[in-house]
Amino acid sequence: MNKNSKVLALKYRPQIFRDLIGQDVLVETISNSIKANKVPNAYLFTGIRGVGKTTTARIVAKALNCKNGFENLCKDDFCENCEAITNSNHIDIFELDAASQSSVENTRELIEFSRYAPTSSKYKIYILDECHMLSKQAWASLLKTLEEPPEYLKFIFATTEIKKVPITIVSRCQRFDLSRIKSSKLLEFLKKIKEKENGKVADDTLKLIVKMSEGSVRDALSLLDRGLLTLKNNQELDLKSAQKIFGNFDKSQLIEMFVLILKGEEKKVIEIYRNIYDQGIDPKVFLNDFLELIYYFKNIDSLTLENTNFSLNDEEYLKIKEISKKIDNRVLILYWQFTIKTLDELDIVSNQNLLIEMFLIRLMFLSGVKQKDNNLNKNTITEKFDKNIVSDFKNDTINQIKNVTQEKKIKPEIKTEVKAEGKNLINTFKQLLSICSEKKELKLKYELEKNVNLVSFEKNRIEISFNDNLDKNFVKDLSLKLYEWTDQRWIITLSKIKGEKSIKEQVENKKKDQIEAAKNTKLYKDVLEKFSDAKLIEITNEISEKE
Repeated sequence: MNKNSKVLALKYRPQIFRDLIGQDVLVETISNSIKANKVPNAYLFTGIRGVGKTTTARIVAKALNCKNGFENLCKDDFCENCEAITNSNHIDIFELDAASQSSVENTRELIEFSRYAPTSSKYKIYILDECHMLSKQAWASLLKTLEEPPEYLKFIFATTEIKKVPITIVSRCQRFDLSRIKSSKLLEFLKKIKEKENGKVADDTLKLIVKMSEGSVRDALSLLDRGLLTLKNNQELDLKSAQKIFGNFDKSQLIEMFVLILKGEEKKVIEIYRNIYDQGIDPKVFLNDFLELIYYFKNIDSLTLENTNFSLNDEEYLKIKEISKKIDNRVLILYWQFTIKTLDELDIVSNQNLLIEMFLIRLMFLSGVKQKDNNLNKNTITEKFDKNIVSDFKNDTINQIKNVTQEKKIKPEIKTEVKAEGKNLINTFKQLLSICSEKKELKLKYELEKNVNLVSFEKNRIEISFNDNLDKNFVKDLSLKLYEWTDQRWIITLSKIKGEKSIKEQVENKKKDQIEAAKNTKLYKDVLEKFSDAKLIEITNEISEKE
């Protein structure tokens, strides 16, 4: 294949150790071990995608088998061995995809072939990519060979999920953790590639590519390749065009939206979001960028422009720094928690776009900062936050759900302890179950008894935890009924605290205790003597033990 026809990720793939970027410790250690002729039986390379695991494995194979020796390792004018290794067709270098060859039979074949010495090189080398996909049986069959292989046999494992590799294997390998490539080094590398390709790409665009690649060289080169392919007639790839191509959006829009959320400008917030959505931005990407922005608002004073990993330009950095002085940190922390929760909800909602819009509206009302004068005032935010949020945000509460029908205006005198005329007064969980029976709300009673764990029960406030079987409409239904029965607003709070056992569990535990107690009675023992296979299933009457 013509080198110029290759994609950039393959065209500029490192061929020698010197070409690897951002992996200085690895290069130095492996080079020293080869020079000292202390090559381990097996290498294990782990790290995120696109940082050079498979590339490093091939370079090691070349370094061990190059006909010119390690000191004169081929770079451009390849020897016979290096050429074959580069093209993945060397007779003594086996590259195996563990994802497709994960069975114990494949491993046994590998071990069988390892019995024979290399044909045309010094070492026979097995490179297992994505090795975490191997089955437990396959790993077990490799253990002995891996620990004491023939002198001519070397293993090189590569994986993105080191935790899935058995510890017995890891302990038999020389492990190297390939780090993410630092933003500054990756930016410098992309500038060199841009010049070699004679591409006109703005520095801001390269910074965007670095940010989106998240430290992966392959991802960065793929994005650059994609951007260069869109250029026409010496046109420069500027930031605006790149954002459209890569499905990214201008961070300044998000900053503007954040300020409007704090002011309670619902119409403008939704308008900006819809504009962002129309640009083709995935809702998950939007939420992750929103989280990133919250982080910057919270920690901007301890960061420099370089610390932001090219996520912000000078203007955005200064703007965030100025605005952050007017925002209470507790509001930011609460926003962070609700954004994380919304990320979890994305997979259970069919229309993710609507979920994001409701998320933004919810944020505006969450901290109680919606103001008619639209002024962003720190004191007002703090005061309203304290009154509306902090008092209810306790005991690791993870959610607070209020039914919209409860927002009706209630006269102050209703808050008195005196029972309202014609209405019920509910002060305990037991009273709640009783009124459910009285009102024939059997489904509601069933949920309360079987799927709910009570944490606390106070006046007009119930805090619970629940199991996976709880009906999705339970909170709404209970809120409506409580308002109907008491003519008062109730707050149903979902908590991380486990709480008491459910009523059903309590009944079952009591039944088990009674059965265990009955098994110690003389009557039960007498029955077993005559009927050895008898089993005690249920107790209908109180049994008193009499010897």
